[in-house]
Formats: sequence, structure tokens, C-alpha cells
Amino acid sequence: MTAHMTTLKVGDQVVDLPVKEGAIGPAVVDIGKLYGQTGMFTYDPGFTSTASCESKITYIDGDEGVLLYRGYPIEQLAEHGDFLETCYLLLYGELPTPTQKSDFDYRVTRHTMVHEQMMRFFQGFRRDAHPMAVMVASVGALSAFYHDSTDISDPYQRMVASMRMIAKMPTLASMAFKYSIGQPFVYPKNDLDYTSNFLRMCFAVPCEEYKVNPVLSRALDRIFILHADHEQNASTSTVRLAGSSGANPFACIAAGIACLWGPAHGGANEAALQMLQEIGSVDNIPKYIAKAKDKNDPFRLMGFGHRVYKNYDPRAKIMQKTCHEVLNELGIKDDPLLDVAVELERIALSDSYFIEKKLYPNIDFYSGITLKAMGFPTDMFTVLFALARTVGWIAQWKEMIEDPSQRIGRPRQLYTGEPARDYVPMAQRR
Repeated sequence: MTAHMTTLKVGDQVVDLPVKEGAIGPAVVDIGKLYGQTGMFTYDPGFTSTASCESKITYIDGDEGVLLYRGYPIEQLAEHGDFLETCYLLLYGELPTPTQKSDFDYRVTRHTMVHEQMMRFFQGFRRDAHPMAVMVASVGALSAFYHDSTDISDPYQRMVASMRMIAKMPTLASMAFKYSIGQPFVYPKNDLDYTSNFLRMCFAVPCEEYKVNPVLSRALDRIFILHADHEQNASTSTVRLAGSSGANPFACIAAGIACLWGPAHGGANEAALQMLQEIGSVDNIPKYIAKAKDKNDPFRLMGFGHRVYKNYDPRAKIMQKTCHEVLNELGIKDDPLLDVAVELERIALSDSYFIEKKLYPNIDFYSGITLKAMGFPTDMFTVLFALARTVGWIAQWKEMIEDPSQRIGRPRQLYTGEPARDYVPMAQRR
């Protein structure tokens, strides 16, 4: 990282500020000493123009539609690799050798079981509890079951906690799913790969054998890769902020899951599916397109455009192909939702209104249809997102803990409330 200086004029005062340049992407102005030199803060609601940290993990170029994990294009990783290889890459910075991959897979697989007392913990929830509520609670509770890996100053304990969360998240997610539909929990099997194991834990029942469909397993594995990390988004920033206080890693990931639950973040694919169901058929599309273009109409097209990507979401291209593979494998050729989705996509890529506003289909547009076809109810969509994003959260948390420049997060504010005033006794108030 190279640096040079720029100047900022504040009233009659000229302040020299360092400008830092990364490997790729925009340079940043270091304003760390701005308050000390001028008595002023910067104002940036949503932190959209603020770099909160230095990171080597993920790079996004929203204008060009680029997503890189440790420098590798997402398209190549999704096409040629598997999810655990991506996990290794995000955690350690390089693709694993065959020996490293075999060892990593073994370590994750041998950590997939959860403490048996977790079964009783689940029984405390209402049977109709939302699976995301169950995930927030159960992941936070891991620190009570595995308190031998909560010392964040110990690199070995950090590693063990990381392995445990990557390994146990599918088990907890499948337990949340089974609990919500009233079926018995299914234990993991060590002879299955990560994603096949998860599918079996979700859809197997004790009364018959379950055979994992390799097409569905590969599709879900690709979905996990696409969601594994996405730079400093809301939930990742939450994990980093929670971790900056020294909180244990299980609590930090639980905080990330809570943030992800929001419909503007992890719930977007569920919202996109609900929108397709509301439209109902291709015949209704013109009416809804007109509503979307009407500024006075509250209707909004979900699954189009992205906070970061001002071009086509690179993950959406992979997800589109994956979606068709799943529907073909399951023999779903006349799905009205897919017909609506395909026609909406065609319009979005050709209509001048969408092109000018850069409302391209995003990953949520396709992933909702795909997950529904695989048999997951909509309230599980965000749980799957959390499962996939866990490795990104852990990699970001680990990077933050090991960064000597990081301090406890403490954003400032522009105070617009009442100025100082004296307390008025009750008898004198009117």
C-alpha cells in the first residue's frame, strides 16, 4: 500500500491528509487526525463513502461488475472449485494444495456434530419460531457449549472456533429447519461432502433412505460460494464492530446473523420470490412494470439493481445458469414463476428505463426461485445465506483481530438535539 498527501482547507486552516492507495480500486483519504487538527468530523450516513478498515479478502468493482475473492474472479471459483476450497481461500489467502484441501475437509467434517445438550436447547423454542430467530440464539449459545475456544488472544483457540462455526452451521441450520416443520433432527454423516451432508440433514427422514441428488448438491454448493463474502456489507461490518470490543467469535457471528435477517440485506431473495408470486403470470407484467415506473406508486421491483453493483451482478450470471440446471433436473419446465422471471429479465436488459437506472437482475432474483424448487420454504432462504456467509464473517473477524491498527469501533455523530439546559422541578413545569 502506497501513500501520498493531499490538502483540505477548513476555514483559514490548511490540513495535510495522507492519501492511501490499495492494490486495486479507489484511493482513500486518511482522516484519522482530522478532528484533532480541526475540531471537525466528517458526515457520511450509511458510511457509503468511508473505508472502515484495510482488507485483503474481497474486492468489488460495482461499475464493472467484478467480484474477487483473494484476487480470484467469482466466476472461476464457482465454475471450478467447491465451497470448502473457497472457505480455505478466504481464511488463509491462497488456494489449498491437494494435501491442504484433504486436511481442511477432514477437520471441518469431524466438527459437524453439535453438543447433544443443544437438542434440549432447541426444545425451548416455540414450534412456529422463525428459523432465523433460532439461528441467532443457537449460534450465540455455542459460546456456552464451547467456552474452550473463546479466548480471542490465542491463535489456536481462534482457529478452533473458526473450524467449529464453519462445520456446525449446516447442522444448526438443518436443525432449525427440521424443528420448524416438526421432523426429527438428522445427524451428520462423515462420508458425505459438506453440501450433500447438509441436504441430507434437511430432507432425510429416519423411516427411509435418502439419496443426495448430485445436481442439487452442486447447485447449492455454488450458491454457498456466491454468498461466501461480499466485502464490508452491513452484516460483515456488524461482525467487525462487535469483534472490535473483544467479544467472543460466536457472539460476533450471532450479531452478523441478526443483521442479515433484515429484508434489505439477507431477506432480499425472499422478497424477490414474493414479488414474482404477486405478479403471478406473464400477462400481468406490463401492469407491474408501469407501477414500478410510477414514482407515486409504492410498488417496487425486488431483485433488480444493487447497492454496490452499477452493472450486471456477476453472481447473477452464474445463478441464472444454476437456476435452469436445477429446474431441468427436477423436471420443472412450466413454472409460472420462472416464466415471469425470464420475461422480467428480458425487459430489464432491453427497456431504456431499466438500462438508464441500471436496474439489472441481481443474485436474489434467481436464488429465490432455485431454493424454492429445491424444497426450501421462504423462511429458510436467509438461513442458507447465513450458513454461506459464515466463512466470510470469520475471515473478516480474524483479519480484524490480527490487524494492529484496529481499535474498538466508535462512530461519531452530528448532534441536532436540544442544547444544554437546566432541570425544571415538577411543580414548575407547565
